[in-house]
Amino acid sequence: MEMRPASGTTNPRDDRAVAGSWPVVRRYRGGDLARVAMPVGGVGTGCVSLGGRGQLRDWELFNRPAKGFTPDTFFALHVSDGAPGTPGTTRVLEAALLEDEYAGGHGSRSALHGLPRFRHGEFAAAYPFGQVRLTDPELPVEAVVSVYNPLIPGDADASGLPLLVYRARVRNTGDAPLEMSLCGSLQHVAGRRPTGDIPAGNRFELFREGDVTMLAGGCGGLKARDDEAWGSLALAAVGTPVTSHRRTWAKRSWGDSLLEFWDDFGEDGRLDEPAAPDEGARVPTGSLVVGASLPPGGEEEFTFLITWHFPNRRAWTHRPAPAPVHGHGGPVVGNHYAGRFADAADVVRQAVPRLAEYERRTRAYVETVTGSDLPPSVQDAVLSNAAVLKSPTCFRIADGTFLAWEGTNEDHGSCHGSCTHVWNYQYALEQLFPDLAWTMREVEFVHSLDERGMMSFRAGLPLATEGTGWRTAAADGQMGALVRLFRTWQLTGRDDLLARHWPAARRALEFAWIPLGWDADRDGLMEGCQHSTSDVEYYGPSGVNQSWYLAALAACARMAEAVGDTAFAATCARVLRSGAAKTDAELFNGEYYEHRVLPAGSGDRIAEGLRIRYEDGENPDVGSDDLVDPDLQIGPGCMADQLAGHALALSCGLDDRLDRAHTATALDSIVRHNHRAGFHGHMNHLRTYALGDEHGLLNCAYPHGGRPERPFPYCNEVWTGVEYTAAVGLAAHGERERAEHVVADVRARYSGRTRNPFDEVECGHHYVRSMASFGLAHAWPRTVVDATARTIELDPLPGRWPVIAGELLGLVEVTARADGPTARLVGAEGSEPFTVVLRPG
Repeated sequence: MEMRPASGTTNPRDDRAVAGSWPVVRRYRGGDLARVAMPVGGVGTGCVSLGGRGQLRDWELFNRPAKGFTPDTFFALHVSDGAPGTPGTTRVLEAALLEDEYAGGHGSRSALHGLPRFRHGEFAAAYPFGQVRLTDPELPVEAVVSVYNPLIPGDADASGLPLLVYRARVRNTGDAPLEMSLCGSLQHVAGRRPTGDIPAGNRFELFREGDVTMLAGGCGGLKARDDEAWGSLALAAVGTPVTSHRRTWAKRSWGDSLLEFWDDFGEDGRLDEPAAPDEGARVPTGSLVVGASLPPGGEEEFTFLITWHFPNRRAWTHRPAPAPVHGHGGPVVGNHYAGRFADAADVVRQAVPRLAEYERRTRAYVETVTGSDLPPSVQDAVLSNAAVLKSPTCFRIADGTFLAWEGTNEDHGSCHGSCTHVWNYQYALEQLFPDLAWTMREVEFVHSLDERGMMSFRAGLPLATEGTGWRTAAADGQMGALVRLFRTWQLTGRDDLLARHWPAARRALEFAWIPLGWDADRDGLMEGCQHSTSDVEYYGPSGVNQSWYLAALAACARMAEAVGDTAFAATCARVLRSGAAKTDAELFNGEYYEHRVLPAGSGDRIAEGLRIRYEDGENPDVGSDDLVDPDLQIGPGCMADQLAGHALALSCGLDDRLDRAHTATALDSIVRHNHRAGFHGHMNHLRTYALGDEHGLLNCAYPHGGRPERPFPYCNEVWTGVEYTAAVGLAAHGERERAEHVVADVRARYSGRTRNPFDEVECGHHYVRSMASFGLAHAWPRTVVDATARTIELDPLPGRWPVIAGELLGLVEVTARADGPTARLVGAEGSEPFTVVLRPG
């Protein structure tokens, strides 16, 4: 088996920021800049993306995705020698357009394509930090653009600010003094329609408050105050006096609004307000100019904020509505962040006093990863995929509840409902923001659970009336939700919340045992009809669903003991022993855990709520109507995620009682059978996520034949979240080199040249399952944080290993000694001390 490291990844300990103090885990140059788009925004606020050239692209602020929407917002630099009458030089603070941006029916289609830029750029990242170094042999300056939004574990509000911090550091590389001016221009796009149109009537007002100068304005052109895009925007210069400004640009035909601005700024690095007889003769773009004198070798740094406030998020719907609504057409459920601020100007006022603190705490988080001995590709995967939480995939409604699509399409969400069987795979939320994870548990065990214990695997909105409106349970999703409840409790030590949710959790597990249900005979083997993350029903026990079920039984046994429900704990332990023994005996084929198909025979042999039946002919081919010989099954396939629940159980320190020799062999088989060192000869009948010379793991392989004529739909695809799940399992079993190769293959595919390294896709952009990569942060030494016992347990693997559990943030240093290994927790931030425990070697 041939594997390779991810291109562009470097050792962050030896590769500091391009011209500053931020850590760097990966760099992108040349053609690798093409697809880079790093989401910058708060958790649940929408975002703007920093492009590989330094451009601000994909403005997704208006309560729905907006891929490709890039307004005329930019920063421009003017430099001169200061002599009267001597022309200066003006450049946009971006690298030159790449060759694939040149073509179009009317020339280049890129925003502001005709403006002069720096010739060369390099993007350096350790998410959420992004930096672009700009150079040009014809210019006597170089610049570094640094952009981020705070990401502070355990502080969801500080990580949920609707703002983009934009910092430009300019250095005089010549041998003569220079006068420089930096101009930030923001197009007022509040009220933007899904079609892309922007209503007339927006404008900015100027505010000077201490060392902050701000242009801010509401949505003058949109009268419907409950519209999704109704709100406000602001641009602020922080810490440096503004030397000139414009509240608006002149409205001219034939593109001359841009020309008039460029001529004015380029003349002397200053701006004058354009003469305009009335509001109709203005363009709603505002500009702020700051400046400095630079001696040879001197440099100056300038900070700007772009902030936003769009309060009117609408509920998703269980059925797609006609375009352009696409499931965004319900009543207003609001945004949590909007209740914290009056408008975009208020965001500036509240954020500026704490900017230094936000940056320090964000850096502490990033350096917990980059300062560890995790391999570089693993560091990259851990950090970069947390961008999903900052993307339009995720949001918080007015009461603070965290919810999410599975991913996003270009202009609407993809697959609504905080889908349980997708969220099973991610590890990030519980570790980064456990308070938000508890709100998800509230959705699952309060709003989405009916009196029978059936959990709707897609939660409806509003939660109070539509929480259980999706009348189907997913076996893997419901079992996984129980494990995630255990993990959330374990990472937080919140006995009170476990006690509150335990009656519902018990009911959710007992639902597996209802007549004609998943495990009606309570033998620990799921023989019934099981809807799954493959969007079809499996009939009979499979490795993957058994892994979730056994993990849930182990978790419930522990939780039942904790709340004093000892009789039920004993029941869970008994079913777990039986189920693990049967899984090893009946599903393990000597190489891996396969699927034993047990047809239901007829619909009256399936309990209500276990099978999706679409109405009005929608998706008529999803699922199988032949219950005697069902299509769309796994059969004797080797699934790459057959041990997904087992991997999560190990991450929680749970014993699912599977034979460890069998699980180790199964993980080995996944690598041997599912890995492909190229896809030129691979036939895939559905979506394609790996091509050509790329490497990856197939979702399913049939090494010994026997593939059903119509196997489950996604068998030939390659999903990054499933690959990371396999890597977590490999690492937890001590197969770290193989785990690293799996991760490196994924990150090589997301090189920037062909795909965006901050947007691993599956059923849409910024797909939730990709956050399975966060599990690698603890999987390498098999770290288990238990806040209930105040312990951090890990294998005696020498090195520095990250600990990320909400406010508990630090590195465990394991040192090999002649008299035995030692460990200590360093740099930890948390309220109470934890004891570090090394497992026997």
